[in-house]
Amino acid sequence: MSEILMPRLSDTMEEGVVSSWHKKPGDKVSAGDSLVDIETDKALMEYEAYEDGVLGEILVPEGGTAAIGTPIAVLVTDGAEPAARPAPAPAAPTAVTDNNDAAARTVTAPAEAPADRNGRSRPPSSPLARRLARESGVDLTALTGSGPGGRIVRADVEAAALDDAVMSTAPAAAPPVAQAARPAQPSQPVQPAVEDEDIERVPLSRIRKVTARRLAESMRTAPHFYLTRVIDVEDLLAFRATLNTALAPAKVSVNDLIVKACATALRANPVLNVSFTEENLLVHKRVHVGVAVALEEGLVVPVIRDADRKSVSAIGAETREMAGRAREQRLTPQEMSGGTFTVSNLGMFGVDAFTAVINPPEAAILAVGATRKDVVFRDGEVIPRDRMTLTLSIDHRACDGATGAAFLGQLADLLENPLRIVA
Repeated sequence: MSEILMPRLSDTMEEGVVSSWHKKPGDKVSAGDSLVDIETDKALMEYEAYEDGVLGEILVPEGGTAAIGTPIAVLVTDGAEPAARPAPAPAAPTAVTDNNDAAARTVTAPAEAPADRNGRSRPPSSPLARRLARESGVDLTALTGSGPGGRIVRADVEAAALDDAVMSTAPAAAPPVAQAARPAQPSQPVQPAVEDEDIERVPLSRIRKVTARRLAESMRTAPHFYLTRVIDVEDLLAFRATLNTALAPAKVSVNDLIVKACATALRANPVLNVSFTEENLLVHKRVHVGVAVALEEGLVVPVIRDADRKSVSAIGAETREMAGRAREQRLTPQEMSGGTFTVSNLGMFGVDAFTAVINPPEAAILAVGATRKDVVFRDGEVIPRDRMTLTLSIDHRACDGATGAAFLGQLADLLENPLRIVA
């Protein structure tokens, strides 16, 4: 008999919600079977069984919430002896922190697991975990398993692979001592003595909680400054129309062209393709552009990897596909991590201009406003032109005003001469 524990499925996950069980007590379970859907702070993810057996008892029903490492079900394995369980009071999980708050990883392991691992050249692991470790380059000997007896399972390997991706771009966080000094936050908001019948309390979604925490940290730690430029997009809109005629039935949006232009500018001048740390400026050699997607539950940012090397049509198809899965909460943590620059477009909502909050650990984000008809004076004539306002938010620790302005000028030149975007 073994316990099925709430896995850690995203870099910011602290607890998960059991969305639906695919098995019921008494059902046979084989390794690799889809066992349960877990709703995290970012997505709805399918969790697979890591060993054979029979589902004995469901401890957390559908709709229930459990912290990482908490038992959510019991699996009865053939010939297995019932595992010795401690007193009813749950033990606190063991925190394994990699000095990065965004990538902190918490797992629960039995007390005997460390001693068991010390006597082995490789810790026990499931076949699926070993295959995933080979594919992602994760060192199994460096992991602490969350399965029975310290066994390494799929969720442990995926979490380690995500941590590696985040740590490759993330700035150093405050030391653990400073983190421990934070005052404990109440699990529930303080209720007033008398409820106001004119006020409805709507619980925050996990996505909104994480977004609030990360963006508040961004405004608190990164000194933002903003550069705004109005650009002529008459030729950009004509170029888009030509592309859509040539690519039909595929479609390219103005935002797809902006993402490609940003990636092209970052490849040519990586001044903003960076992350700030207290000791170093991390200059990223690859260009991964995040595209902000608004959901009812909050904001998510799927990442277009190597956007500078992809065609505009490929960027458009990938953006639409990931945005659709984001609305269904089907994006993986890997698809929402590792960005080096972000584009946020509110033009489709009729917003002329706005300033966006930097998505850490990135150093900049571009806010895109609506296209509008302006009257301009050109060559002695007053003529109507399509124009757009771009506002670049920059972390002043990573870049100065003059260099940021030069980058924005290069981006404007690309968008006003769109053939250069695909050249």
